Amino acid sequence: MELNRLSLEQLWKLFPITFTQNSETFKEQYLKEEKYLKSLLKSHIKRISHIGSTAIKNIKTKPIVDILIEVVSNSDMDIIKAILLENNYILMNENLNKISFNKGYTQNGYAKEVFHIHIKKYHDCDELYFRDYLNDNLNKALEYEQLKLFLYKKYKPNRDLYTDSKKEFVMEIVNLAKEKYRDRY
Repeated sequence: MELNRLSLEQLWKLFPITFTQNSETFKEQYLKEEKYLKSLLKSHIKRISHIGSTAIKNIKTKPIVDILIEVVSNSDMDIIKAILLENNYILMNENLNKISFNKGYTQNGYAKEVFHIHIKKYHDCDELYFRDYLNDNLNKALEYEQLKLFLYKKYKPNRDLYTDSKKEFVMEIVNLAKEKYRDRY
């Protein structure tokens, strides 16, 4: 059974949303994967960063490490895409501005370590503003955690509705962060 032949409902069942308390383990996983990605992708990376909830202190998170890879050009994006495909990363989504890969999704469910890799142009990094703002504002981070837990219960097992329903909150935080951290990135 190949994953790309499964329906969304089958995929949601095989890869359910689960939450765990954030821990240093996620940072360690990120650092190990960052080193590996840098060895594979070399000079095609402008910046690589740990993003997503596993990069936010003190909140529950899905046990999936998100990584943002920023590139300078479309040709870098194409080269990275080819290299990641050759190294068993799963292409999940692609458009002109972003390519997303997964690692750690198997026919039997999640592997021990799971990664989402997001490849975007340099400075297209709202995720960094979001991460930093929530790390600096515990109350907003806890509000985000509560939103995620509520949406999980509301939309279980529909991962797409869960993700889409967080967008308004995320954009609110990104806008606050860009105002607070002007030109940080």
